Amino acid sequence: MQVLKFGGSSVANAANIQKVVSILQQSSNEKKVVVVSALGGITDILLECGSLAASGNELYKEKLEIIESRHLETIRELIPVTHQSRILSLVKTQCNELEDICNGIYLLKELSLRSKDRIVSYGELLSSQIIVARLQTMEVNAGWKDAREIIVTDSNHTFAAVDFTETNKKVVAWFTGNEADITIVPGFIAGDANGVATTLGRGGSDYTAAIIAAALDASLVEIWTDVSGMMTADPRLVSTAKVIPHISYQEAMELSHFGAKVIYPPTIHPVMKKGIPVWIKNTFAPADEGTLIERVSPKNGNSIRGISSVNRIALLSLEGSGMVGIPGFSKRLFEALANQKVNVILITQGSSEHSICVGIDEANAGLAKTTIDNAFSYEIETGRVEPLNIEQGLSIVALVGDNMKSHPGISGKMFGALGRNGVNVRAIAQGSSERNISAVISNADVKKAINILHEEFFETTYKQINLFIAGTGNVGSKLLAQLIQQQAYLQEHMRLQIRIVGIANSRKMFFNDEGIDGSNWKALLDQGEAMNIERFINIIQSKNMRNAVFADVTANSEIATYYDRLLSKSISIVACNKIACSSAYEYYKKLKDLAREYNAQFLFETNVGAGLPVIGTLNDLLRSGDEVNRMEAVLSGTLNYVFNNYNGDKPFAEVVKQAQDEGYTEPDPRLDLSGTDVVRKIMILARETGEQIEMEDVTNNSFMPPSCMEGTVANFYEEMPKHEAHFKQLFKEANAQGNKLKFVAKYENGKASVGLQHIHPQHDLYHLYGKDNVVLFYTNRYPEQPLVVKGAGAGAEVTASGVFADIIRAGRN
Repeated sequence: MQVLKFGGSSVANAANIQKVVSILQQSSNEKKVVVVSALGGITDILLECGSLAASGNELYKEKLEIIESRHLETIRELIPVTHQSRILSLVKTQCNELEDICNGIYLLKELSLRSKDRIVSYGELLSSQIIVARLQTMEVNAGWKDAREIIVTDSNHTFAAVDFTETNKKVVAWFTGNEADITIVPGFIAGDANGVATTLGRGGSDYTAAIIAAALDASLVEIWTDVSGMMTADPRLVSTAKVIPHISYQEAMELSHFGAKVIYPPTIHPVMKKGIPVWIKNTFAPADEGTLIERVSPKNGNSIRGISSVNRIALLSLEGSGMVGIPGFSKRLFEALANQKVNVILITQGSSEHSICVGIDEANAGLAKTTIDNAFSYEIETGRVEPLNIEQGLSIVALVGDNMKSHPGISGKMFGALGRNGVNVRAIAQGSSERNISAVISNADVKKAINILHEEFFETTYKQINLFIAGTGNVGSKLLAQLIQQQAYLQEHMRLQIRIVGIANSRKMFFNDEGIDGSNWKALLDQGEAMNIERFINIIQSKNMRNAVFADVTANSEIATYYDRLLSKSISIVACNKIACSSAYEYYKKLKDLAREYNAQFLFETNVGAGLPVIGTLNDLLRSGDEVNRMEAVLSGTLNYVFNNYNGDKPFAEVVKQAQDEGYTEPDPRLDLSGTDVVRKIMILARETGEQIEMEDVTNNSFMPPSCMEGTVANFYEEMPKHEAHFKQLFKEANAQGNKLKFVAKYENGKASVGLQHIHPQHDLYHLYGKDNVVLFYTNRYPEQPLVVKGAGAGAEVTASGVFADIIRAGRN
């Protein structure tokens, strides 16, 4: 004997019912019991009918017409005209009965739980008789049995408990004499000892199938639904969720308890006792393998079988010094909740016994508060216990797997991954079986947390980085091109998938959670909404994505003021923008502290030396225990380019313009020529050594005439030719001594300065060509011969590559 169950989506309409019939035709010749749900959506309409009638709203009559018309339409589409008469008459009769019941409820203005069960029972009664009629018209040896006559329960309406002794007797007795090859049974419904209709709880059709299978010692139970089995996570939340091919009874119960909707939780118990396998299959993709639930599932190389969640949880905390060492507090707490039929979903208690914490359905929070405060009124009045504290807006996320107990470090991996992504855990619970680890988190973090954990435990192919980019100018566009070019390489060789989910420039911003098409980003950005920095940052925060990185490829001072908000949400920052790190020391330190506190990365390698590993090298020296005594550097690729190409033959202004045209300068070249940009860079390096230094503490020996620094960039270029003699004189003085002009930054003994210097041929800075930068680190380990970092220090391509490298570092953290 086989038992098959088809859910509401599988029998939603005539077309779907025909799929069910095809599945039955193609199955084995073994005798079958087929349990069916109501047509999809009908149970909800039936419940609505009852509620409307009880409230005196005549709209219930319209709902009844919808129910009748749906069933009649299904019959007309499914059954040949010559065979319709009997089943049409039967459906009409039952719909009339249903209307009479609702009319009575309308007159009484009362809907008891018993009446509610009677109303909803019509859904399965109607669908099951339509399906058996279809089979009989195809000359299949099919019969029908009313589940109310063979499944016996108590009278706890809407969630009745099964009397297995009586039920087993009735099921065995009836099926012993049953000669039908296929017997259709309405699911979900049952009857009490007096034959009054009861129901087994929403989703109870699965339970019906399991009850009958256990009573008949069936060889297999098949649960046919609209998904291809149990998944490693909810596919609506995790796009990369996978089907679980095999799972144990205990694992299935844990997952279904914690929100996996594929199977109704009580279903497992009857079949587990008999060792009957349960096979979950997809009505709409019957060739898919599905999930087999069995006593012992084969190992899959993973300690975790699945991840699930329960939403809308309230956390109740009872605490007080009067609880310590006094037995009975837990008993009284659970007894009070049980008396009010409040189900406890999660329990956790510290070893200090100072508090006990339980999770319940949020809908019961008010009732629980009143009940527990009354139960402990004396202790509360005497100050031994605090009034019950309730936290709402919470959810439970659970890892489930039989093999967790033999794999140390699962909890650490779980909470480490959540912590790195800024998901705060309010409570933790783990059973002694070590089959489940549960964490209570904010509702807002559920999708993010499940994706984090799924990636941590199931994604062996790659880690996904969700990247937001501000700035699509010279450097930003090069960065985007590099990201597109290296996409396949990163995924294959580094197991990283960098997905651009947000992009903005000074005019527009555009978001796509599934990833922005890199080859079409310009057109998509043009279609985006108007750029507003406050809104851009708010959207990034509200998306609450895992492994989120924000890359600032602008020189915008306002954007830099939002870094603290992003870091406090565990969003890593990669800053090409120097404003934040060269702002007030207090803000710089705040950002560094926030990055540590919220497990985020704050990386700004390109602030000094473009793509050169200057800051990384400095930090490596310090982390390994070295001490920096002095730094000498040429930190402006622009100024180095200018003085390497200026010899008095070509006007100074023309050389500067050439540097700007080739992309070596800041958008405003005066930041370079004034030395301000170099001041920022040497200050950032000094701060990285631990120095508390501000911009005004750095001595800037500028060579530019003050009049050149006034007005606009256009005024700057107009003014420079007037001072050509000054620039020529600077060159001649250096050249006469065989020296070169270099704009040098120095740091030593807590003091920093920048300025134009004559560099003789034996100096380390002399052989520095083009737009190159160089930094000389004199440390305890490198006292005489410095550690030198040298290379191209300007240009969009190398700067973009430096930002790219920081994004990879942030993503691999």
